[in-house]
Amino acid sequence: MSLNKVMLIGNVGAEPTVRYMETGVCVASVRLATTERGYTTSTGAQIPERTEWHNLVFWRQNAEVVEKYVHKGDKLYVEGKIQSRNYTDKQGITRQVVEIMVSGMEMLTPPKQNAAPASQPYQAAPAQPQTIAEPMASEEDVPF
Repeated sequence: MSLNKVMLIGNVGAEPTVRYMETGVCVASVRLATTERGYTTSTGAQIPERTEWHNLVFWRQNAEVVEKYVHKGDKLYVEGKIQSRNYTDKQGITRQVVEIMVSGMEMLTPPKQNAAPASQPYQAAPAQPQTIAEPMASEEDVPF
């Protein structure tokens, strides 16, 4: 038995990158920062704050929600799975990237701070596992 599940709460580091595939399927890419606060150990050692950056990939309806409502600085809760892939950059070097394939999200930023109308805060698709029918292999120009 194995499990590949990720749950993150963090802040969007830049405006999302959104593309539409030739088939009309929407794909959004977001950089999410999570920060562990610094602390002092019982021996007096100072442990500094540490920020991790996560590459999130949203598909279909969730990507369309990201396009309309998610902005730099917004706080998000996301669930998904870790997926790695290789690609060849413009210099011909093979690179590996690790991404979170998002299956569900919830926007945690109050509506007055983002583009969602205050009378209708939007909660994206529930954080339920979803099968992603679009294989990553067909996205030769991704990463964003």
